[in-house]
Amino acid sequence: MNYLIGDIGNTNIKICKINRNFKIIKTYLFETRSSSLESVFEKKIVKVIKHNTNKRVLFSSVVPKVYKKISKILQRKKMSVFEIKKFNLKKIIKFNIKKYNELGSDRIANSIGAHYKFKTNCIIIDFGTATTFDVIKGKVYDGGVIAPGIKLSIENLFSSTALLPMFKFKKYPKNYGKNTKEALGSGFFWGYEGLINNILRKIIKKNGINFKIILTGGYSSIFKNRLIKRSKIENNITIQGIINIYKYFLL
Repeated sequence: MNYLIGDIGNTNIKICKINRNFKIIKTYLFETRSSSLESVFEKKIVKVIKHNTNKRVLFSSVVPKVYKKISKILQRKKMSVFEIKKFNLKKIIKFNIKKYNELGSDRIANSIGAHYKFKTNCIIIDFGTATTFDVIKGKVYDGGVIAPGIKLSIENLFSSTALLPMFKFKKYPKNYGKNTKEALGSGFFWGYEGLINNILRKIIKKNGINFKIILTGGYSSIFKNRLIKRSKIENNITIQGIINIYKYFLL
């Protein structure tokens, strides 16, 4: 028996096929804002669910409209679709925050994935559409920080200025720029390096305990060796969290 789970983010959708041992055997990626998302998704999903797939599908979603569209497609294929916040997740992790309903499903999934895998105090830095920091102390989600996402910041700067060129992160700059693209590279690299490390310092100082630093998302490898503490890249930590929720509530 295989299982189907997914993560619907603001930029990408990740669908994973999981085997009976709850190991990822195949991953499918879709662009969340693609105009052809529904037709592409339906064509692909027909092939995915053909072979011995459990009828229950679990998602983490931060884009309600897209989740609704995908749910309708799956329901037409006789699948039952669930979003993780429909379950009482406080049974598997405690939340020390003011407004649980405002906490994104992706951040909850990250936290549950980190808790189950490492069973220690963790800070998860997710380089997504936003750059998020989530703090796990023991079995408690203790809050976090949301900062602007790197890619979105670059795109916003480009769209808001007439003369600044678009650029891509390539390698860490050793010097400030000698032309506009180099200056932008230095600004974004050094700026985000400072932002990330400053937030880490404040979280660690406030709590006075050791944390395992977990990185996930597209820019993890760029910043891994630039942090004040050693870190570990776990690009499937969100999926691992959804897997744990699936095993707890849907088996």
